[in-house]
Amino acid sequence: MEYHYTYVLKCSDGSLYTGYTNRLKKRVETHNSGKGAKYTRARRPVELVYYERYATKEEAMRREYAFKQLGRKEKLAVLEGFAENI
Repeated sequence: MEYHYTYVLKCSDGSLYTGYTNRLKKRVETHNSGKGAKYTRARRPVELVYYERYATKEEAMRREYAFKQLGRKEKLAVLEGFAENI
């Protein structure tokens, strides 16, 4: 079964980048190679700090949009909760 992911990267300048993919490890490698999103290209290296797995692309993209609507403090609170569960 193929999974779909909403993920968050922490960039070298401390900013956060949120995206969607169905190949999480490869996508992070792509960002770090400079071939990912324009935003992360100038902010390398990036570090994967959060992800959620979904059965469908639609669910993952819906979550990506919802996460992007949060303020920075709210995003950091979600990330903090994730780190505690690792």
